[in-house]
Amino acid sequence: MKRWIPFMKSSPTVAVLRLSGVIGTGSRGQLNDQTLAPLLEKAFRRGKPTAVALEINSPGGSPVQSSLIAQRIRRLSEEQNVPVLAFVEDVAASGGYWLAASADEIFADENSVVGSIGVISAGFGAHVFLSRQGLERRVYTAGESKSVLDPFKPENPDDVKRLQALLEQIHANFIRHVKSRRGSKLSSAPEIFTGQFWAGQNAEKLGLIDGLGHTIPVLKEKFGNDVKLRRYGVRRPVWQRLGASLMQDAVAGIEERAEYARFGL
Repeated sequence: MKRWIPFMKSSPTVAVLRLSGVIGTGSRGQLNDQTLAPLLEKAFRRGKPTAVALEINSPGGSPVQSSLIAQRIRRLSEEQNVPVLAFVEDVAASGGYWLAASADEIFADENSVVGSIGVISAGFGAHVFLSRQGLERRVYTAGESKSVLDPFKPENPDDVKRLQALLEQIHANFIRHVKSRRGSKLSSAPEIFTGQFWAGQNAEKLGLIDGLGHTIPVLKEKFGNDVKLRRYGVRRPVWQRLGASLMQDAVAGIEERAEYARFGL
C-alpha cells in the first residue's frame, strides 16, 4: 500500500529474469525470442522497475535467437530507460555471452565460465558406412547447391568453403555486438574473439565482465538493503511437467547436457 500513499517514497524494485538453458527453437524449455518476449515485456514495464537483472546460465545455441533476444533487451531498456545487469552463474558462453553482453554491466562468480565468442557448425559423414553396407545414396535436385553438405555423400571442398564463409560472417556479427556493448572495457588481447573461454577473474581482466558478484549482494549494494525483487522465469509446458513425451524430453536433455559438457560442466 505504501506506494499508493502520496509523498511517501517506495522501496526500489528490480525485475529479475532467469535465462537458463540452451538457446534455440526446440522443445524442453529452450530459450528463444518467442518464449521470452512476454516475460521481457513484463519485466521492463510492470511496476516501473529501477533495473532489470538477468540471471544467465547458458552454454549458447542459435545465433539468430541470441541476437533477437539481445536486441529485444536493448530496445526495451532504451524505451523504458531501465538499466540492465547480468549475473552469470555456471556459464555464459557463446550465445549465452551474447545475451550477457546486452546488459549494461556483467557480474559473475569467480568460477563462472565466460566467453567462447565464436561460431560452430557440427555434423557427421556416413557415406563410408553406406558403401560398406552396399547401400547407394540417390539424390535428385533442381539447383546445384540444393544438397550442400549432405552427410550421406563425400565431403565437397566447395561446400565446406561456402559454410566457412557463412560462419565467418556470423562470427563478425558476434564480434561487432560484443565490441559495441563492451566498448573500451574490453582488453586488446587477440584471444578474446578466438572462441576461448575463461573463469571469472580472468574474464574480468579481459573486460568481458565488470566484476565478481552475485545477484542479491550486488543489487543491495547498488539500490540499498530494502530493494525488492520481482522474479520472472520460463515455465515448462504442462505436458512436460506431467512427464509426457519422455523420449523426446530425454533426447533434448542429452543434447543440452552435451552443450554444457563442452565447458567442463
